[in-house]
Amino acid sequence: MPKDNFVENIADIETDFPRWYTDVVIKTKLADYGPVKGTMVIRPYGYAIWENMQRELDVRFKATGHENAYFPLLIPMSFMTKEAEHVEGFAPEVAVVTHAGGEVLSEPLAVRPTSETIIGHMYSKWVQSYRDLPILMNQWCNVMRWEKTTRPFLRTSEFLWQEGHTVHATEDEAVEETKRMLGVYREFAENCMAMPVMCGVKTEKERFAGAVETYGMEAMMKDGKSLQAGTSHYLGQNFAKAFDIKFLDADGEQKYGYTSSWGVSTRLIGALIMTHGDARGLVLPPKLAPTEVVIIPIAAGKSPVVMEKCVELKEKLIKKGVRVKLDDSDNSPGWKFNEWEMMGVPCRVEMGPRDIEGGKAVLFRRDTCEKSDYPLEGLEDSISSLLFAIQSDMYTAAKKRMDDRIVECKSVGELLEAVDGGNFVRAGWCGDRACEDNVKDKTMATARIIEEKCTSNACVVCGKKALRTVIFARAY
Repeated sequence: MPKDNFVENIADIETDFPRWYTDVVIKTKLADYGPVKGTMVIRPYGYAIWENMQRELDVRFKATGHENAYFPLLIPMSFMTKEAEHVEGFAPEVAVVTHAGGEVLSEPLAVRPTSETIIGHMYSKWVQSYRDLPILMNQWCNVMRWEKTTRPFLRTSEFLWQEGHTVHATEDEAVEETKRMLGVYREFAENCMAMPVMCGVKTEKERFAGAVETYGMEAMMKDGKSLQAGTSHYLGQNFAKAFDIKFLDADGEQKYGYTSSWGVSTRLIGALIMTHGDARGLVLPPKLAPTEVVIIPIAAGKSPVVMEKCVELKEKLIKKGVRVKLDDSDNSPGWKFNEWEMMGVPCRVEMGPRDIEGGKAVLFRRDTCEKSDYPLEGLEDSISSLLFAIQSDMYTAAKKRMDDRIVECKSVGELLEAVDGGNFVRAGWCGDRACEDNVKDKTMATARIIEEKCTSNACVVCGKKALRTVIFARAY
């Protein structure tokens, strides 16, 4: 029997959150470090979570009219320089291929950091008439951004994501698309990840390179820091003009299209860990958990009926569409409990001779670590109901935690004290970049989103009239 005490090998979540996070990623076999600095290997358990995320998101993308496509990994460097802000924003992170086939390339090739440029090039070939619009495409792929400081899932040199790219005939359509897809992300985060988020426009400083407006989705992690969980960009005509995406409109005039782009990545796995995890390890919402239910036979060797009942329950749960595992290994029940708790499985079923004799089983819910007895009769229905409750209760708990840790501040001193205490800050801003920089310089907090309505009177820095209400936080 393995001697490892899993929980003892995880750092204390209260005193060393960064180490706790890394320990959980490694010990639960979500990922491991790749041989090249800044890269990671996503192991089967971690990839299963990503597959569940992909499935849920892909259904939503297709329901909103988007089609999947794939574009090349290698992008001519000349494409990267066509949009001035874009190249300036991504230049420090671009990996470049200069040699191939034993020869120096006639033009260096960028390893895809994002695909606006190459997709813009292709759209310029495909868009001729207003009848060709809108183009609504998404691709699932990998990208590379040569990061200096890395952490598994949160920031790695290579990561997996989806990126949507659309072209529209009018500005209104493109802006509507940008906001709609942010709404899709929000619904997914809240209903599938059980993760509350705050959405809004980014400041110019935090805007995507080359965008007219960037809309962000921010989530509060358990240490009080913010994680940018998704972004949606209205690109205006910037890339259309750079790549000559023009069409003949119904009025007979040549016009430039309006474009958008939007994406989420495997960073969402990091968000899942840090939103719900606890001292025992992972806590996964049922909708995304690779295994929703694990069945643990107790003293099965003493009574053959135990295994019979466990197998019977497993088959019933499979028929109901539940992702279930029966742990019939020779490890002790205590070791199994410890392991599956650390893996974050939402529900555990314990079933032994005495339980069966009493016509019941014990259900353990990972989110609250509570045990309850349930009748064997209709147990599969009880488990389905419990999974639904766990999903809902996890969101409610995370939402309350976030709401309780958003504080209003009227000075930079108050703001510093608040973020030191692991809070988000709601504060007024005059719109001056110098005041935004001042907050970061003095508190290490940045403007995460601008709220839709300005509810503040004065700027938290200079005291002038507030034009915006901003959520400030320290961020990953």
